[in-house]
Amino acid sequence: QNKVFIPHPIYDSFGDILEKSIARRKIGIDQDGRYLLFFGFVRKYKGLDIMLDVMSDQRIKDLGIKLIVAGEFYNNKDEYISQINKLGIRKNVILRSDFIEEDQVKYYFCASDMITQTYRSATQSGVTQIAYHFERPMLVTNVGGLAEIIPHNKVGYVCDNIDEIVKSIVDFYSENKEFEFQKNIKQEKKKFSWEKFVEGADELIKREV
Repeated sequence: QNKVFIPHPIYDSFGDILEKSIARRKIGIDQDGRYLLFFGFVRKYKGLDIMLDVMSDQRIKDLGIKLIVAGEFYNNKDEYISQINKLGIRKNVILRSDFIEEDQVKYYFCASDMITQTYRSATQSGVTQIAYHFERPMLVTNVGGLAEIIPHNKVGYVCDNIDEIVKSIVDFYSENKEFEFQKNIKQEKKKFSWEKFVEGADELIKREV
């Protein structure tokens, strides 16, 4: 069978890893806050509405967690604003809804504790590969190819529903998983080098011959 799993290499064009304190100062958020990041163009399939529902859960509110939404809205922004207001989470969500310039990306990733991708559908995602570059833990939904590149409870969490998402976030903070995940990410990200990508392509070509 002429198939080889070749994950997309890491996006390493956004600069070097920064200390969290420097990144937080740069984007103007509290040094000692708890921040999750939802990054990129906001489209329906990316499930920002799911993440907003998560933010309204009392278990999340009790931990004082805030969600940074960084990226332009492709769908009707008013729908999301309405949902935020209806859920009463205005103070729990930070909207940076302009296009994020390339030289600003590093600040958002490095300032955040964990990157969230509560997608409804996906193949592979550029956001996970940016997160790998910046060695940030990830929470993803069990769709498309995301689960294949995020080993559950090793570099982050793979979740099937809202309750699992909430419990995973609570676990992340209450069990102080950030350092452990970060250590594992340093190892796991080696699989996503450009060298590995080329090796995989070579392997496929050899099988075809």
